[in-house]
Amino acid sequence: MASATDTANPDPQASDGLSPDRPSSGRVALEKRAARRRYRGLPGSRLGRLILALNLLGLAILVVGALVLNEVRQGLVNARIDSLSTQGELIASILNQAATVGEPTPQMDAALATELLQTLSNPRAQRARLFDAEGRLVADSEWMADEVEQRDLPPARDRADDGRGFQLMPRAAPPTRHEVQAALQSEVKAALQGKPQSGMRRGDRGKRVVSVSIPIQHVRAVLGVVTLEASDVDAIIGQERRALIPFILIAVLVTVASSLLLNSLVAQPVLRLARAADRVRQARARAISLPDLAKRDDEVGDLTRSLEDMTHALSERMDAIEAFAADVAHEIRNPLTSLRSAVETLDIVSDPAARERLMNVLKNDVQRLDRLVTDISNASRLDAELSRDQPKPVDLGRLIGDIVSLYQATARAGDVQVVFAPHQGVEATRVLGREGPLSQIVRNLIDNARSFSPPGGTVTVGLVRMKGEAIVTVSDDGPGIPPENLETVFERFYTSRPKGAAFGGNSGLGLSIARQIAAAHDGTLRAENRTGAEGKVLGAMFTLTLPALP
Repeated sequence: MASATDTANPDPQASDGLSPDRPSSGRVALEKRAARRRYRGLPGSRLGRLILALNLLGLAILVVGALVLNEVRQGLVNARIDSLSTQGELIASILNQAATVGEPTPQMDAALATELLQTLSNPRAQRARLFDAEGRLVADSEWMADEVEQRDLPPARDRADDGRGFQLMPRAAPPTRHEVQAALQSEVKAALQGKPQSGMRRGDRGKRVVSVSIPIQHVRAVLGVVTLEASDVDAIIGQERRALIPFILIAVLVTVASSLLLNSLVAQPVLRLARAADRVRQARARAISLPDLAKRDDEVGDLTRSLEDMTHALSERMDAIEAFAADVAHEIRNPLTSLRSAVETLDIVSDPAARERLMNVLKNDVQRLDRLVTDISNASRLDAELSRDQPKPVDLGRLIGDIVSLYQATARAGDVQVVFAPHQGVEATRVLGREGPLSQIVRNLIDNARSFSPPGGTVTVGLVRMKGEAIVTVSDDGPGIPPENLETVFERFYTSRPKGAAFGGNSGLGLSIARQIAAAHDGTLRAENRTGAEGKVLGAMFTLTLPALP
């Protein structure tokens, strides 16, 4: 029975002994997650947008509420000033018309003006005062109101003492009567210049009052000043502050709710992932498994699935390394056993011909061990070499042509010939990959085909581009591959030598390495038999398929 085998090329970019036909499930999973992210609507992080929106919502409520209430408060104060100014101008106009005597030097009749002020003013809504041209107080609506002012008595003890020995922060002292009078006189003095005055100041009870002072002007002479004060500003402001409380409470509730939600969505799942990772490390488990988090359609779910995929991949890698180590031990044990037997026999054999045969056995076993160790070393470094080099566009036609030219230049008389027969117009076919590992695939396939070709036979390397794929074929004129071994030939350390082949000439890693490199480049490698008339096997053919660049 003849079967194709593989020949490992002692290239430093070789396999690590993992399964050569390992599917690239990680890449497919990443593509699916990227596709999900593309259809989530707005760009950016979904969880990040949620965090930003929830944190800004409470602040926006508070800011909008404060801005609206500030505008309303200022509007109410301005409206109060306008109302007092209108009333003051009306009272000043009436006093000017009815309480002014004397020509050509006019004067204000204080008694008549007082009566008119008592009639026109409303002591319940505002306080009205009348000043003469010298700034002296003539009338006050509080004097004329038939009411008794009530004030709460101050506490008997010191306000800085709470009665239990603790000193409280002293409250700000209200303005003194002198300060209140000074502010009022300053406003009246400015109004006596003929310009109405308005503003907010402290009253004699410590409250903020809205005050307007309107000059009583006859032609150009200022006869006095009417001052109107409204002390309900603090009440208005207090109402507005109380109106702000619901906004503050809503903002606080939204902030607390968003914090709890973020803790539930982010902090707790991340903590669970960390604890799961600790369990994997401490208990020497093989994988993280959190199905409830993996079902989430956000970044935490992506992270959970990635960690699960990563730990499962590491678990598979550990299993593959264990299997590879067992295979290596088994393959090395055979030549070592043969070496030990030959060495032990050599001391008791005296026949020169027998000793010569034993020495040949020793040499062959040493060569076989050297080849095994070299191929195993190269295989163990393949993943590291593949991850270190960044994929680049590779001209596959030029690469194969250079390799075939090297075989043709070093061929001897009677050696198997290697020819390159690409399909017309595909010599410039490019693929994305690493030139060293790709060249190793071609060399391994050519060496394998040469080892099974008869003397004077031909190994044909073909290249064709079809439906966005670059297809490389390596055909030989050998006995072909038994149908049951079309997949077995890609297993590690598998070798079926044809009759007459040197024992130990093949390590059984070449085709395994080639398939693993193909899988790392998102390609495939398969074996089949070439058949002729009546189903006669004409040889074996290996087909490498790689994604082609446009």
